Amino acid sequence: MESEDVIRILKDVPECRLRLIQLANEVTGDDGAIDRLKVGYCVKELEEATKEAEAYVKATREAVQCLIRMARS
Repeated sequence: MESEDVIRILKDVPECRLRLIQLANEVTGDDGAIDRLKVGYCVKELEEATKEAEAYVKATREAVQCLIRMARS
């Protein structure tokens, strides 16, 4: 596979918006500090969003390793 093909494929990969980012914004106060009361109301959502983000990181690392192997072959 040529590098131009890889670039074309990567351009078609949809954007990923992690819930963890959204939730982090929701649990901060006006001063930008984490509001413990707000965190308390969405602990389960934060845990799920963290797992989702960790899975995304793992998949991204695997994709990078695959691209590295392809580039070296």
